[in-house]
Amino acid sequence: MATNQQKTAGDHNHFPWSHVIGFISSIVLTIVALWIGLYTDFSLSIKIAVVFTLAFLQAGIQLFMFMHMTESESGNVQVVNTAFAIFVAVVTVLGSVWVMNDH
Repeated sequence: MATNQQKTAGDHNHFPWSHVIGFISSIVLTIVALWIGLYTDFSLSIKIAVVFTLAFLQAGIQLFMFMHMTESESGNVQVVNTAFAIFVAVVTVLGSVWVMNDH
């Protein structure tokens, strides 16, 4: 048991490049979505589609880069955790749209 803890502690001493890449990607996607929403001449439906696409892409990046959804004992994606995270993301997005639409 002690060797597993030492091995796990040793694995986390490297620089977290995936976190840096995920953070920069999230910032870039947020800026692109804001730019498209404010400074382009696209129709409203195209703007909404592009912003939602970028939002779901950003959510996926955050799931895999920050929440470590790909790390498991067998190396497979944790299906239940991923399904729950997708459910939470969909409820959050749809709830936000519903609130803004009724506002």
